[in-house]
Amino acid sequence: MPTPRYSRGATGPTNFYAPGARDLLPLDVAQKRWVEKRIQDVFHRWGYHRIITSTLERLETLIAGGAVDRDSVIQIPAIDGGTLGLRPELTASIARAAVARMGDIYPQRLYYNANVFLKSDLEHHGRQQEFYQAGIELLGIGGIRADVEAILLMIDCLTSLAVPNWQIILGEAGLSRALLAQFPSEFQTQIRQCLAHLDRVTLEQIPLTPQQQELALCLLDLRGNPALVLTKLAQLQLDAHSQATISHLQMVVDLLTTTTNAQIPLILDLSLIQTFDYYTGIVFEAVSITADRAHILGKGGRYDKLLALYHPQGQNFPGIGFALNIEDLQQVLQANPAMPRYTAKPDWLVVAVTSTATAAALSYAHQLRATPELVRVEMYLDDGNLAQIRQIAIDRGTARIAWVSDEEVKVEELGAE
Repeated sequence: MPTPRYSRGATGPTNFYAPGARDLLPLDVAQKRWVEKRIQDVFHRWGYHRIITSTLERLETLIAGGAVDRDSVIQIPAIDGGTLGLRPELTASIARAAVARMGDIYPQRLYYNANVFLKSDLEHHGRQQEFYQAGIELLGIGGIRADVEAILLMIDCLTSLAVPNWQIILGEAGLSRALLAQFPSEFQTQIRQCLAHLDRVTLEQIPLTPQQQELALCLLDLRGNPALVLTKLAQLQLDAHSQATISHLQMVVDLLTTTTNAQIPLILDLSLIQTFDYYTGIVFEAVSITADRAHILGKGGRYDKLLALYHPQGQNFPGIGFALNIEDLQQVLQANPAMPRYTAKPDWLVVAVTSTATAAALSYAHQLRATPELVRVEMYLDDGNLAQIRQIAIDRGTARIAWVSDEEVKVEELGAE
C-alpha cells in the first residue's frame, strides 16, 4: 500500500486514504486486464455468459442461511431503515438474481468479473478490504458431470494462464460433516478448526476418548494421493449415505484423471473445509506452490440448498461454482514473459508547430483515431522547442511524430532511433 498523503487543514493533517483501500495504477490495471481477458476467453469457450449484480445487497441476502458471518460484512445504512452490505462474495448475489429474474430454465451457465469486500477486524485495521475475483456459477444441475465440468473449467483457466506449479485440492463437504458428526457436539467446532488449519498439536490436546482421538488423527491424515486416501476411507465404518458419497468422489477422481491429455496434479483432502458454510458436496481449491509459500488462487464447491433461500416459493435448485483471485494470479504470474511490463506506448504524437496550426493538428489527430484499428494518438498540449518535444516522445516510446503546420504535415518515424 502506498504511503498515505496528508493535507494540512485548519485542525491538522488529514489522511485522504480510506483504511484498507488500494489504488491500481495503469500498469497494475494492464496486468489485471491481461489476466481477466484470458480467463474470460476460457469462460466463453465453455458457454458461460457474464452476469453483473449490484455491489450493494441487503444484509439479509448476504447472510441468508448463515453462510456468511454478519460481522464480516462492511455494512451501510439503507434509506428505508434497513441495512445494506458490500458483497463479500458473488454466489449469494447471483443465486438471488437467478431465481428471482431468470425463470426456471436450467442449467444456467453464468460468469462474473467483479470486486468483493472483506471487513478487517480491529486487530488488522488497515488490511486490504477490496479484492477482485473472476468466477462461474453452474446453476440448476447436479451430478458427476456438473462437478467435473466446474473443476475442469478451473483447470482450463490455470493452463491458459500458464500458472506455474499449480495443484487442485479436492474435498467433500458433506462427507467431512458426516465424519465430524461422530464426535461429541461440544468438540466438533474445535476439531473442524484443527482440521481446516492442519493443527495436529491442538487436535491432540482435545479431551477425546482414545477411539475418538484415533479417528480425529485419521481424518487429519486423509490427505494426499487420491487412490491412497480413498483406500483409507474404505476401511472406515461409515453409513450407506457416506459410502455413496465416497463412490461419487471416486467417479469424479476417475473422470478428472482420464479426461485430459496431461496428468492433473490432484490432491484429495477430507480436511478441506471452505470459508462459506453453504457447500454441501464437492469442494476444491487451486494452489500454486512458489519458493516462499503456497498461494491459494481460487476456491469453489457444490451448494445444493442455497438457491431455495431466495426462491419465492422456496423451490430448490442445485448449483456449483468457483472464484479465482485476480491479485494472487497476478502475483504468481509475474515471471510470465507474456505479462505486460509496461503500459501501452503511443503510436503518434501530434504537434502543432505554431499556435495558428492548432485546428489543423486537432483535425489530423481526429483522422488518425478514426481508423478501424486501434491507434493511440496523443496531442502535444504544451509549448516547447522541437528538440525537447522529440526527446519527450522518445522517452515515452512514441512510434512517430506528426509535425503539423499551416501548410503541411511532416511525419517523423522514431522507431529506428
